[in-house]
Amino acid sequence: MKKLLVLLALFALATVSLTACQPKVQFITVATGGTGGPYNIIGANIADLFNQNIKNIQASASVTNASNVNVGLLQEKKADVALAMNDVVYYAYTATEMFTAKHENVAGIAALYPNYVQVFVRADSQIQSIADLKGKRVGVGAANSGSEVSARQILGAYGLTYNDLRADYLSYAESAEGIKNGTVDAAFLTSGLPNSSLMELATTNNIRFLPIEADKINELAKQYPFYFPIEIAANTYRGQDAPLATAAVTTLLVVRKDLSQDMVYNMTKAIFDNLAKLGNAHSAAKLISLDKVRSGMPIPLHPGADKYFKEKGK
Repeated sequence: MKKLLVLLALFALATVSLTACQPKVQFITVATGGTGGPYNIIGANIADLFNQNIKNIQASASVTNASNVNVGLLQEKKADVALAMNDVVYYAYTATEMFTAKHENVAGIAALYPNYVQVFVRADSQIQSIADLKGKRVGVGAANSGSEVSARQILGAYGLTYNDLRADYLSYAESAEGIKNGTVDAAFLTSGLPNSSLMELATTNNIRFLPIEADKINELAKQYPFYFPIEIAANTYRGQDAPLATAAVTTLLVVRKDLSQDMVYNMTKAIFDNLAKLGNAHSAAKLISLDKVRSGMPIPLHPGADKYFKEKGK
């Protein structure tokens, strides 16, 4: 009996020792965007790449209201990595626009791809220009989201404010549903291409896009230097037979500044060593390039990301 007790004690001690030697798993949350949107799809695949390529972490993607919420989650340490538009990141970092406090626990990993401003109406609508939105019901994006900020600023370029129309704070899916049901006359949506909510809408309904002219964008960029003119290629959506002039900002991947250099280096490596896999997840991710990782980045890169890119000569 005494021998049995000794053996059990030794076994228990060995079990405790082995458990103590096991590396601690670090949980990583990637803040994305609305369900089915590019941020959500790409963010979920980034979490998968982390799990597949970084030891002792467990990463998961979180559905959010995107840019504005995401930088707040990083600041509050409720998320570790996030996708966000570069203008919103700058506003958060500098406590401008909708932010009243500086979000300084945010650092860059990389600039990723253009986020296109897409303004759409029913094909039979009398609305031909953004200037025609005066007095109309307009979906402007979720409140304080990157899409909503873009909508407000683009409207301003045409001499309009929310006082001139009825602004409805709607998600991507809600905006598409509003156009379908006729509860809104027009809607703004800022995302990578194509947007799944718009794809679904265009498949079953005839819609039309409103252009944003280059002279308006260039004038807007004097105040908000994140905007640049760009075209949406013909046939991106059903019924969109010609290229469409519009505005864009840049999607960033950002991270908590207080994460270790090694961790962020490994995150950056997991993504950029596997760009082909990420590109298969969503066509917007095919535009991610090592040559553009610093372009449009308004805040300092995290030292871990900077180390990886310098090793690559970028």
